[in-house]
Amino acid sequence: MRMRIRKAVFPVAGMGTRFLPATKASAKEMLPVVDKPLIQYAVQEAVSAGAQELIFITGRSKNSIMDHFDKAYELEAELAAKGKGKLLELVQEVLPPGVTCIFIRQAEALGLGHAVLCAAPAVGDEDFCVILADDLIDGKLRPCLAQMQRVYQEYGTSVIATQRVPKSEISGYGVVDVKPVGEGIGEIRRIVEKPKAEDAPSDLAVVGRYILTPRIFKLLERTPRGAGGEIQLTDAISMLLQEQTVLSYQFEGTRYDCGSKLGYLKANVEYGLKHPELADDFRKYLTGLTDDLLKPDSAKK
Repeated sequence: MRMRIRKAVFPVAGMGTRFLPATKASAKEMLPVVDKPLIQYAVQEAVSAGAQELIFITGRSKNSIMDHFDKAYELEAELAAKGKGKLLELVQEVLPPGVTCIFIRQAEALGLGHAVLCAAPAVGDEDFCVILADDLIDGKLRPCLAQMQRVYQEYGTSVIATQRVPKSEISGYGVVDVKPVGEGIGEIRRIVEKPKAEDAPSDLAVVGRYILTPRIFKLLERTPRGAGGEIQLTDAISMLLQEQTVLSYQFEGTRYDCGSKLGYLKANVEYGLKHPELADDFRKYLTGLTDDLLKPDSAKK
């Protein structure tokens, strides 16, 4: 049986233009869902699957991510002095013991494939995972990457998270054509980046979780620029299919596209309704909203 994936790559160099001006001077991955930034949810998911080395591919204005996972001596000392034990514990749990961080600067914004390629020196010849923090996934009983880890251990090959999406949204995703090999698991025969709905091979879309073999790095080195003039990870995976088995896994859980404002708002509402400190009061507040308050015209009255 394969070992656990030890290294997790987080491409966090994107500009986050859909959230301007909030992301003008701060990373979109630091946007909070209730009381934790998106990147922390992603890190916790990786650690739950056994990751011990976290590799962040960063860009300009991303220092807040580095600061978030650094030790805050002054803050911890102040919380300890004031007897705020619970808050101190929260701060100290941001980076679990035994987990290390590596930060690599992506000098040019050349796409997801290029960002993953930047991680090659830190990953070496190990299988590894890639997590896109703005795809927040509530795995319900088990985190998404931990689910994928089980598939990886059973089949010993690359695994990509997928979900079925409406036809109207197909053009925003990489889409796969699969041969079923198990419950929710399929061998990918073809992968197409952002096809038109009429050209899509299926309604099964790739979301931001990947377990990959290091062979992908050699393929990325010779991957030409594709959609948007960027080096697409999807194009390299398409080449990988010619050499190795790559599996699609339909995870159990709910995905929130926090790269969009609506998806981000949905995540805050639904995570707020599960928050141990806020859930009851927040539910009462939402229940108390009248239909008039929810109508767009009410703001004009």
